[in-house]
Amino acid sequence: MTGTNSTSPNYVIVTDQYWDGLADNPLGATEIRVENGNITAIATTVDHSNAQIIELKGHTVTPGFIDCHVHITFCEGDPTIPENPYMVTVPLMTLYSLNPLKILLMNGFTTVREVGCPDPEFITVDLKKAIANGWIIGPDLLVAPHLISAQGGHGDFTSLVAFQFRPEKFEVADGTAEIIRIVREEIRSGADWIKFCATGGFSSPTDDPSQTTYSQEEMNILVSTAKDFGISACPHAYGGEGVQRAVNAGVRSIEHGNLASSETLQLMEQKGVYLVPTQYTVLEKARNANNPEYWKSRSPWQHAKYQKYASQLIACADNLAKSNVKIAFGTDAGTFPHIDNWKEFPAMVQNGITPLRALKAATTVAAELLMQPNIGALAVGKFADIIAMPGNPFEDINVTGKVDFVMKRGVIYKQPSGGQV
Repeated sequence: MTGTNSTSPNYVIVTDQYWDGLADNPLGATEIRVENGNITAIATTVDHSNAQIIELKGHTVTPGFIDCHVHITFCEGDPTIPENPYMVTVPLMTLYSLNPLKILLMNGFTTVREVGCPDPEFITVDLKKAIANGWIIGPDLLVAPHLISAQGGHGDFTSLVAFQFRPEKFEVADGTAEIIRIVREEIRSGADWIKFCATGGFSSPTDDPSQTTYSQEEMNILVSTAKDFGISACPHAYGGEGVQRAVNAGVRSIEHGNLASSETLQLMEQKGVYLVPTQYTVLEKARNANNPEYWKSRSPWQHAKYQKYASQLIACADNLAKSNVKIAFGTDAGTFPHIDNWKEFPAMVQNGITPLRALKAATTVAAELLMQPNIGALAVGKFADIIAMPGNPFEDINVTGKVDFVMKRGVIYKQPSGGQV
């Protein structure tokens, strides 16, 4: 299945405002020629021959957005989905993933990194193949198939599943020999990234985000084993010792990092490690920590942890905005409705990050983190991953939630007229 107008591979996009993913401000009126899925010209006027003209007046055209932290197989907040994702069959979990994939693409996210499925099978690897082959609709996927965790760590789901679901099959590994085996199994099965738990978390019932759940030796061997295969690691880590050990082990990005001190952020700057801060979901909960109405339908263990750490989470967001850490956009969508993943933009701005830095986080910086040179910017030779929204996100960041034109690899999936696949 492909997007609309797929029989006409050549287009000229005409807009009175565009941003290339690099400049400090929008760059004014332009035309962009797309041929066979790639950008072939950007200028005030380009060749219109043998091309369909797409008028996007009143819009800002940008590179397709990139979300570096999503969970496609989680559908929290969807009333039609069973509450416990750890007790769902593989076919059903796969089917549940189809709608979130389409939603993220329609939100303007043409590439996402999927960072962990709770099922022991390699569902997200197969979903990636299905999208690449045009069998289903969704963003281009990069996948960390599972969340590698120590016993009792954030990714040990034993306490959340019934015995008959054999929780020991989840990616729980202790000690260097078992960690090496699990990492190699992930890579053999199609992993683009290796995800592991450096600390506990908020959503898991039996650990704490301040706990460091792997030793330095274990993290070192995990990261180096992946690097031997040319694969980078992106640990779940909130702060303190866990982040520092992960950074010293040589990870490429830290996921969350919402309890990282100023000293830890400075270490990340020095080492060139990216941070994917997932601020929308974390800071919303922190600011509602003492609002009992907000927590009526949420887990009590999560509530208790946010009450404990709320002030520290808010302070750390301020520290991040003042730092020079390389921020890449990521949302944790799936732990909240995927349709709201764009709300990470206004959350970042609310927390002191400039609109320019937030927008670059979802375009050029995200592409750098993911080592994908053909996306993240509008330039000749890049993939034609192009979106548009009414208004100017530099003046009103909330227009990022109104994307009404989506092109991925030169195929149109959504148009301002309301047409979409």
